[in-house]
Amino acid sequence: MNDLSSESGVQLNRNLIVGGGVLVAFGGLLGFTGMALVTSALISAARRWVDKMEQPPSDIARRKWQQTKAAAAAGAAAWRDSPPGS
Repeated sequence: MNDLSSESGVQLNRNLIVGGGVLVAFGGLLGFTGMALVTSALISAARRWVDKMEQPPSDIARRKWQQTKAAAAAGAAAWRDSPPGS
């Protein structure tokens, strides 16, 4: 028997439900595989881009952090040393 019936009288075709479920699962697997391939390509491109840089990103980040700390300290000192009411 291919039809499922509930108390409300709705008839469901089991073959269509199973077939739809199989297609959804296959589509999900295909989508997951595509996402994995795209992610792999993006990671590979990012690695090649970083390898071509003159300075590693960690050095650039360290230098920018030092500049930020120096600017914050200078701003705080200027604010502290400014005359009242100006």
